[in-house]
Amino acid sequence: MSFKIAFIGAGSIGFTRGLLRDLLAIPEFNQIEVSFTDINSQNLDMVTQLCQRDIDDNGLDIKIFSTTNRREALRDARYIFSVVRIGGLEAFQTDVDIPLKYGIDQCVGDTLCAGGIMYGQRGIAEMMEICKDIREVAEKNCLLLNYANPMAMLTWACNTYGGVRTIGLCHGVQGGHRQIANALGLKKEEVDIICAGINHQTWYISVKHNGEDMTGEILEAFENHPEFSKTEKVRIDMLRRFGFYSTESNGHLSEYVPWYRKRAEEINDWIDLGTWINGETGGYLRVCTEGRNWFETDFPNWLKEPAMEYKQENRGEEHGSYIIEALETGRVYRGHFNVVNNGVISNLPDDAIIEAPGYVDRNGISMPHVGDLPLGCAAVCNVSISVQRLAVEAAINGDDFLLRQAMMMDPLVGAVCNPKEIWQMTDEMLVAQERWLPQYSDAIAEAKKRLASGNLLPTKNYEGAARLKVKTVEEMAQNRDEATKNAGESDKAKERPSVVK
Repeated sequence: MSFKIAFIGAGSIGFTRGLLRDLLAIPEFNQIEVSFTDINSQNLDMVTQLCQRDIDDNGLDIKIFSTTNRREALRDARYIFSVVRIGGLEAFQTDVDIPLKYGIDQCVGDTLCAGGIMYGQRGIAEMMEICKDIREVAEKNCLLLNYANPMAMLTWACNTYGGVRTIGLCHGVQGGHRQIANALGLKKEEVDIICAGINHQTWYISVKHNGEDMTGEILEAFENHPEFSKTEKVRIDMLRRFGFYSTESNGHLSEYVPWYRKRAEEINDWIDLGTWINGETGGYLRVCTEGRNWFETDFPNWLKEPAMEYKQENRGEEHGSYIIEALETGRVYRGHFNVVNNGVISNLPDDAIIEAPGYVDRNGISMPHVGDLPLGCAAVCNVSISVQRLAVEAAINGDDFLLRQAMMMDPLVGAVCNPKEIWQMTDEMLVAQERWLPQYSDAIAEAKKRLASGNLLPTKNYEGAARLKVKTVEEMAQNRDEATKNAGESDKAKERPSVVK
């Protein structure tokens, strides 16, 4: 088979190298074309060198076309992976630090809450330019596979306004599936699940073992688990009060709802610092910063290590390669995908991006009808969908009034801040991220005037309830294996050790 796959944001080592391994482990794909593009030429060059070395050592005659010219990378592509982080870690820092001044303590800040909303404003602005390039130079009816966050917002914008067929992909369902099996004392392959909702708030509405419904046994299993009872307190409490386990990690979930991070003195009751994803303040920013610093410093040693082996048994769990394999070969793949709802989940809005089970073969991607979510689960999702819709419309139209409304409607922002604080925080974030927000030029000019007036609400010098220091390269060098694994993995929290308090 011969077709072209393009990676946008290919300088992201965690996703790019693993996804390429998964794709080139498919025997039929040993003659495909591969192109990489990124705005960071240094990272692009390093990732290209590493991936080309892997290809060569696996005996394949494929030469990566690597360029900072995005249109050339996209030209004639049939499949496009988006693994971009618009604004990079510099903008991400402001997503975390500015809300902290107002008492908003985020673990991640890339999906919802103040950080996720602003990440969406940056991402949507650039994704519209990417979609324009795709429409003009890629293969007709190509498929955009979006791994970038905020998943729902970007996928919503690309499908509704970008004119590009887009599916959102995430490994959250697989991670929770592993946990449920572990809690029940079973292997993952012995537990069959149906998960439905929205990205990062997807609910395991059916859990079966040998055809027997195990849903009612999950709460007790988690409460009695020696590790999860300490590391997943938020998820267990949500399970206790809503009846179903949620896909997303303890730290992520804690910032999507109004109850667990609203009071600084209570945050540590709900989190664990065994690993960042259990609730550490700014935890994802820290591990991403460490991963970037380590990769840039240690890169020469990566080229000396054995190449990745392109074997079927080495493929990861990311959906992307399996979807393309199914579309091109006809082999059936079942996964959980982020798509426009269109009635799949009947008590969520049709225009929303939902995450639900789907099947892929040569005929395309098919999404079976799920029906109604349990009423409480749907209510949680619908609150987030309202925030997402406001944020998408704000980003598309450069409408800072809608942006402020999105901030007000966000569960955690609204639990912590009053309207005047939200207005001022939004001004600060717009000004701090000006270079990535071309659609807000007029609003930013007005925000600058207000911030310069001197008539400002007092803010806090607040580092968060559980912030850890970014490790130096020298500190990371004391455990090279751990540092390299963090830098090289797309799922930076697959292994989650606990701290017993």
